Amino acid sequence: MAAFVYTGRTRSGQTITGEMEAATRDAVVAKLRTQQIVAVNVRPKPRDISIPGFGGRVTEKDIVVFTRQFATMIDAGLPLVQCLEILASQQENKVFKKALTEIRISVEGGLTFAAALKQHPKIFSSLYANMVEAGEAGGILDTILNRLAVYMEKAMSLKKKVKTAMIYPSTIVTVAVLVVIFLLIFVIPTFKAMFEGFGATLPLPTQIVLELSRIVRTYFLVGIGVAAGLVIGLRWWYSTPAGRLAIDSFLLKTPIFGILIRKVAVAKFTRTLGTLISSGVAILDGLDITARTAGNKVVEGAVLRTRASIAEGKTIAEPLKASGVFPPMVVQMISVGEQTGALDAMLSKIADFYDDEVDTAVANLTSLLEPMLMVFLGVVIGGVVIAMYLPIFKLVQVVGR
Repeated sequence: MAAFVYTGRTRSGQTITGEMEAATRDAVVAKLRTQQIVAVNVRPKPRDISIPGFGGRVTEKDIVVFTRQFATMIDAGLPLVQCLEILASQQENKVFKKALTEIRISVEGGLTFAAALKQHPKIFSSLYANMVEAGEAGGILDTILNRLAVYMEKAMSLKKKVKTAMIYPSTIVTVAVLVVIFLLIFVIPTFKAMFEGFGATLPLPTQIVLELSRIVRTYFLVGIGVAAGLVIGLRWWYSTPAGRLAIDSFLLKTPIFGILIRKVAVAKFTRTLGTLISSGVAILDGLDITARTAGNKVVEGAVLRTRASIAEGKTIAEPLKASGVFPPMVVQMISVGEQTGALDAMLSKIADFYDDEVDTAVANLTSLLEPMLMVFLGVVIGGVVIAMYLPIFKLVQVVGR
């Protein structure tokens, strides 16, 4: 299929322009004729020049906006293909526009909307495609799309909270490290030249700082190479199943951040599974999708073990309790939901509760880290400055005598 740009005239004499994908130019003319449009000019669409790394990413916000608009159009009674054509034409993101156009063509060719979405796994997740499939099967596609939009908005909000909690301490530590490196490379050597004229033994803290300055200046490039190697090595190890399991397990056990990570994992698990079950996705398929979108290897393993246990006839609560990942309250509420037949509603309540818990954890984390970071800055930067001024104080005392 090739893309064509056309200019045509309607029966009323109105001139219109647009884009269409077809095998040949004649196919475009024929299709316009069926729409009672006389083709005036049809030419191949000029190719877009794209630079790798620029404009090649479809964000969660793009998908949420698309989902909201699509749900509104479906609810208003517009045909599926027409909705996709309208949304693709007004899409500014070229990658997303191309994907929507390909999905429209696939639907026109006889595929279901869900099957067409599954052809673009990098844009539409398995959770998205499976929920759409359930919506198509149940004739409630508009309702499912609205649920998807709500789910994605809450997931984005949760991710934003965690990022906000991490930005502050990481920024402070990074600035402190850069300031110390600047002092050691550019400022301390000036003091060293001055101290060499004293002819007296320097205090131990000053000697330590001067030696650190020498090491940093001598091995600065080597240090950068080692740091880059460690980052690349950790990223590679984290990409392996064993490495990711080890790092995720370690993060869950850390004193401060582990609690926050666990609460985020519980909120995401319950929100995802609750949304899938309420949309009509089978429990085993829902658990499989939830495990793959968990974002934590430990939680993923616990959910997959739960799925295996359910396939053997057990309840959800039993294997979740045995995993040790989920708090007892969560397990008990899920058990109640199973017994009362309202598992999806119970999961949504747990997710709402843990969203609030994440808010509280982020606030507590910020209030706890602020004094710790101030102490860190005072000890590191203040220690370097004091170590440099100790010989001067000593010299002043000698002169005063």
